[in-house]
Amino acid sequence: MKNLLLIRHAKATHESGYVDFERPLKQSGMQDALFMANVLKRQASIPEIIVTSPALRTLTTAQIFAEHLHLPPADTDTRIYDASEHTLVNVINNLPNEYNFIGLVGHNPGISHLLHYLTGQIRDVPTCAIALISFDNDDWRSISTEDGHLTFYDSPKG
Repeated sequence: MKNLLLIRHAKATHESGYVDFERPLKQSGMQDALFMANVLKRQASIPEIIVTSPALRTLTTAQIFAEHLHLPPADTDTRIYDASEHTLVNVINNLPNEYNFIGLVGHNPGISHLLHYLTGQIRDVPTCAIALISFDNDDWRSISTEDGHLTFYDSPKG
């Protein structure tokens, strides 16, 4: 059985002077990431590793989760940045099989579309929202449309 934790990056600045890839988190975004990491701790839903887009806002979000949950530093995958749900499914299909619970930090609209693609559920996915998806599959390569079951969902907005 595989478990995937989808995490949309925390709130980032929209100030001018930054290219999209280098937008930093706002202070409120850093607080939200810490808050949501605590939610996972209370739920005892802690992934073994985190994979993230290398964009600054996703990487920082992943670092906050990894540090607070005592995980190794997040792995980056350039395909996650600005990815469609089909690209994200390809990323998932290539995750290392030795891990049964992986966190994936990405961007919208890809994360929202992926959640729908994997579970059939339509959810608003605000910044720093988390969605835990469980699969009956034992191999990441076999995961496809509507294979997953949304078992937990939360966001800083409640």
